[in-house]
Amino acid sequence: MKKSGLVELHAVAAVAAARSFRAAAAELGLSASALSHAVAAIETRMGVKLFNRTTRSVSLTQAGEQFLGKVGPALKEIEAAMEAATQSRATPAGRLRINTSEGAARGLLMPIVLEFLRRYRDVDVDIVSEGRMVDIVAEGFDIGIRLIDTVPQDMIAIPLTEHERFVVVGSPQYIERHGKPLVPADLTRHACLRLRLPSGTIYRWEFERHGEEIRVDVEGPLTLQDMQLMREAAVGGAGLAYMTERNVAADLAAGRLVTVLEEWTPPFPGLCLYYSGHRHLPPALRAFADLARQMSRKT
Repeated sequence: MKKSGLVELHAVAAVAAARSFRAAAAELGLSASALSHAVAAIETRMGVKLFNRTTRSVSLTQAGEQFLGKVGPALKEIEAAMEAATQSRATPAGRLRINTSEGAARGLLMPIVLEFLRRYRDVDVDIVSEGRMVDIVAEGFDIGIRLIDTVPQDMIAIPLTEHERFVVVGSPQYIERHGKPLVPADLTRHACLRLRLPSGTIYRWEFERHGEEIRVDVEGPLTLQDMQLMREAAVGGAGLAYMTERNVAADLAAGRLVTVLEEWTPPFPGLCLYYSGHRHLPPALRAFADLARQMSRKT
C-alpha cells in the first residue's frame, strides 16, 4: 500500500476539526476539490471510510475517530516541531491574511501595513475588508481587526484605538435649510442616509443618554452600502449620516460637516487587532502584532 503523505493526514485532521470541507480548505490554503481528492485518496488506499458526508454535515465514522485518535497527537508534535524551527528564522516570511471592516482598513490599518511591508520584504499581506463578522480561524485568516466588544473571548486582542464614537453629521448647508434635530425622534422629519448591512437589512441608528437606549429606523432618499459614498453624500448635502467620528474627522475639521445630537452619541470601546490564542505565533504574525502595538501607542 502506498504510504500516505502529511498533506493527506492534515486534510483529514482539518476536516474533522472544522466539520466542513470548505472551512478546512480555507484553513489549509487548498481548493475544496483538492481537499476532497486528498481525503478520498487516503480512504481508497486504506480501504475504509473516514467520514460520513451529507449535503449539510460532515462527521467522522467510527473508523475515522479511531484513526484520528492515533494520528492526531503525532500531527500536533510535527506541527510544533516545524513551527519551532520556523521561529529560528531571523526574518519573517510567507503570507499574512487579515480580515477587517472597510472603515478600519481605510483609516487605521494601512499605515501599519505599509510600515510592515517596508520592514519585512519577504512577507505578502492579503487583506479582505468586509462588513460581516467572520470566524478568522475557520476561514483561514491570521489576524482580524474589529470592535473590541465583538471579539471572541478566546482570542488575543491588542487595542488599536482608545475609543470609537458614532456621530450624526450633515453639511452646514443642509443644517441651514432643515435645522438641527434636538432628540432622536426629530430624525423622522429629516432626510437620513440609510446604510444597508451585508445581511441586506437596513441599519437602525443607535443612541444612548443617561442609560436610555434608543434605536431609530430612519427614512431618507438614499440607501448605501459603502461608507465612503455615504460620507460624500453627506458632504454634498443629501442628508444626515450616521458614521464613526474617525471616518469624518477631516471633514469636521474643515467645516464640510457638522455634528448634531452630540449628547446622544457617547464613546464606546474601540478597535483592536486580534488572533487565535491557541496557536504558536509564526514570525510574520508576531512581527505584525508587535508593530501594531508600537504604532497604536504613538496615536
